[in-house]
Amino acid sequence: MHDTTALLVELGAVILGLGLVGRFAGRIGLSPIPLYLLAGLAFGHGGLIPLDASEEFTMVGAEIGVILLLLLLGLEYSASELVTSLKTQYPSGVVDFVLNATPGAVAALILGWGPVGAVALAGVTWISSSGVIAKVMTDLGRLGNRETPVILGVLVMEDLAMAVYLPLLTAMLAGVSLAGGSLALVIALGAVGLVLYLALRHGRLISRAVSSDNPEMLLLVVLGLTVLVAGVAQQLQVSAAVGAFLVGIALSGEVAEGARKLLTPLRDLFAAVFFVFFGLSTNPADIPPVLLPAALLAIVTTFTKIATGYYAARRAGVGSRGRWRAGGTLVARGEFSIVIAGLAVATEPRIGPIATAYVLILVIVGPLTARWTQPLAARIGARRGGDGDGKSTGTSDAEKEPVAKSAPERRLPSHDDLTPEPAGETRE
Repeated sequence: MHDTTALLVELGAVILGLGLVGRFAGRIGLSPIPLYLLAGLAFGHGGLIPLDASEEFTMVGAEIGVILLLLLLGLEYSASELVTSLKTQYPSGVVDFVLNATPGAVAALILGWGPVGAVALAGVTWISSSGVIAKVMTDLGRLGNRETPVILGVLVMEDLAMAVYLPLLTAMLAGVSLAGGSLALVIALGAVGLVLYLALRHGRLISRAVSSDNPEMLLLVVLGLTVLVAGVAQQLQVSAAVGAFLVGIALSGEVAEGARKLLTPLRDLFAAVFFVFFGLSTNPADIPPVLLPAALLAIVTTFTKIATGYYAARRAGVGSRGRWRAGGTLVARGEFSIVIAGLAVATEPRIGPIATAYVLILVIVGPLTARWTQPLAARIGARRGGDGDGKSTGTSDAEKEPVAKSAPERRLPSHDDLTPEPAGETRE
């Protein structure tokens, strides 16, 4: 079969299969991410039917998927929102980092992966999945809950930290010296600071320069600018993903909203390709030997994420029920854990199987903890005679809680269009 013909047949089959898998996941109320990973495992090297003709195209599509994921994430925030979150949520961000990055780093050192593997696996266990969490909160009808701004605040801090973490990881993976790694970090911090300054002071001018009433022109300009900046960032050892994130932050208002609507379908397509590619690059035979350490790591970081959410909600003045809900909601890992593992797998191939197994576990467990953490905590508290659900005095959490410190009001990052609840329907 001609090479081009084989490419079209394989690519068409892959995209059609992803569409069917996504529909099936939606029917059963599950994130499609684990099914995409499983599809990649099934058709990768060592899988059922290896895909050879479309491998190079899939690799490029995976790179575009990472760039679009970070671009759309940046479009969710304005510079002022990021600054506000940095000022109000940084203690929760520090606790989140210490509790959730440490297990990954320790596990990597125990497995003998060295400092680079420790930094990579720390990122895998640290970052929650914004897309999965947004979908879960929508499905559970919690967009108006009092703990929701707290959850968003933690996610914002993680996303902002990615702008520092990714350049550091990229430099370490490239094997640069301490001076070179420090330079990459300084460049990244300088770029973030410069973009925040320009967006705060001259955001309207930047958006006006990019703006267009023609959707086609807006799509081409934003996508072209993003890919160009991502390429320059990659050349500077800062990470293409960070470059895309900064472009998203720099755009605001109607331009950001218009670009988000135009680019969301592309993001979803290429993000799915990225997850499939990561599965393709992982040999299924490598998964069973790492299931036990991945499961242990998942158990430990489930509890550390619950503790993170509980602390953040308590600090914001949310009552006990909301604290447990916040903790359970933050458990899911997904797209960014795979992004980090995808960057590291060339240097430390052993991280691929364990990251795949880890994400598969927590992307399924996450929605369950979001739903059941608070009821289980209430039941345990009732057995112990304590205030497990905030009802011991006959007063609800909503009545007892002071007004929670708000995270920036923003559109939740998700692979689905989210419709906020009408005003006045907030829950306790």
